Amino acid sequence: MDFLWSLFPLRRRHRHYARLDTSGICLSFKHCAIAPQGREWVEIHEPKLSWLHHPLPANARVTPGVRAITARQLLSI
Repeated sequence: MDFLWSLFPLRRRHRHYARLDTSGICLSFKHCAIAPQGREWVEIHEPKLSWLHHPLPANARVTPGVRAITARQLLSI
């Protein structure tokens, strides 16, 4: 089975992040495969320019542990 997976290179998925100040105001966005360093970055579902310089809505954040199941996880069940 490992041989089959070696035929398909793993592709890292890019995620969206928002940088917040100490009062929760959105300062910037980032789209990357690896989470940015620092406490001020939070993962979000999608960036919206209307959030800049405004408080980030609570439903914009991705809750930890809730991720889409991958094909590899589906096949291992």
